[in-house]
Amino acid sequence: MGISSSEETQIVNEHLNQFPELKEELKKIEISLENYALSNAVKPSSSVKQNLINQVFPQSGKKESEEAHVVSINTNTKKPFSLFYKAIAAAVFILLIGSMILNYTYFNKYHATQNQLDVAQQKLDEQESANQAMSHDLNVVTDKYAMPVVLNGTPHAPDALAKIFWMKNSGQVYIDPSNLPAVPAGKQYQLWGIVDGKPVSGGMIQTSKGIYQIQKMKSFGKVDAFAITLEKEGGSPTPTMDEMIVSAKM
Repeated sequence: MGISSSEETQIVNEHLNQFPELKEELKKIEISLENYALSNAVKPSSSVKQNLINQVFPQSGKKESEEAHVVSINTNTKKPFSLFYKAIAAAVFILLIGSMILNYTYFNKYHATQNQLDVAQQKLDEQESANQAMSHDLNVVTDKYAMPVVLNGTPHAPDALAKIFWMKNSGQVYIDPSNLPAVPAGKQYQLWGIVDGKPVSGGMIQTSKGIYQIQKMKSFGKVDAFAITLEKEGGSPTPTMDEMIVSAKM
């Protein structure tokens, strides 16, 4: 409507290009204001037509004061409404732009804050899980019935080491595999107990994602020796002796 400066017009156009929904809203506002103007239009009196004719075709003998009077009437009847119309439109548009910018800004801040909260919650969950695992390990190690058995490395892995905690009161078996070598792809450690001269599987040792924690294994009752072999993932019905990593006699 020509009421903004060139700088203001540039800012408005930049926002219209940046936010398509703002351009659509502006279109709706223009239509609404046009409908408002039409619905509030006042039919001029019959004298207006004659006054306009007198301005275009001045009659001889008409006083200059009368012509000035006609111009004054026309100006005063149109200008106030025009200024009011422009002021309302400008105010509405400025508020709309401000609202859109604030909503967009707070929307981004909300998502950024939500992502930070999600990351923080994930770290808290991981820490809680680690604390529970540590508490469990400590309970096993400090149990008064726990008898530790050290499994030393074999020629296949001389630096390997594992520790068994055998509960004398219940026969339960726990293993600490934290000093075993990293597991190759497609392989998994398997615990064995030698019972009456025969190997009995004590279950698979979980080392997923490089996590080695004290784990409860199958119970053997009376056992003569322990051994850990490296088997194919999922285990084997019999131990692969060439892949024995650690062993120990009771």
